[in-house]
Parts: sequence; structure tokens; C-alpha cells
Amino acid sequence: MRLDRLKAFALALPQTTVVKQWGEHLVFKVAGKMFLVTSEDPSVLDGLTIKCTPEEFDELTEIDGVAQAPYCAKRHWVRIADPTVLPEKQLLARIRRSYDMVVAKLPKKVQALISPAAPPR
Repeated sequence: MRLDRLKAFALALPQTTVVKQWGEHLVFKVAGKMFLVTSEDPSVLDGLTIKCTPEEFDELTEIDGVAQAPYCAKRHWVRIADPTVLPEKQLLARIRRSYDMVVAKLPKKVQALISPAAPPR
């Protein structure tokens, strides 16, 4: 998967922004909280970091090329050195799950701005 495709997917999630941070990294955020980190290289996706549940953490770190993310592993973040170790559909689903987990921890008022409730019938 190329970075431009991944970036388009992540930026299509509601209220997502991306900033260059920590040197040459792109950090994707929702309401100022990160849910995805990747390199800035525009031609090739060279690893990424995502949030996961404790169960997913154990499952993912059993895969060659997936390890605890530096500096944030204790919070259940994983570094996927080679994104091709996961099928593209699964990788995108895990990015979406990371996004959803971050949104779920935001204050309810902020959550309502990100995903407004359906109008009453």
C-alpha cells in the first residue's frame, strides 16, 4: 500500500488532521489526539504505528514485523514495520479501529462534534 492511499483513507475519517512531527513523521489526529503515525516518504509506505486493544496487541505482536511501538508501547500501540504483513483490508480496518478507540476516549461534547447524533424522528 502506498502512503497516498493510506493518507486519503485516514483523512476521510471525520475531523482528521495530519501534521509533520518528530522529524520526518506524519501524525494523523482527531481532536488533537493521535491515532496513526507513519513516515513522510510520499512514494512508499514504510511502517506505521497504531493504537490497539490489549487483545489485539498480543495478537499483532506475534506477527513478524510487528512490535511494541517505541515510546508508547505501554499504552498498547504497535509499530508495523512492514504494512504488507497484513492484508490491505485488515490494515485499513485496524487503522479505523485505532481512530475509533481514540474518539471513544474523548469528552462526550467533543465526540458529538465529530459524529453528531442522528436527528430525532
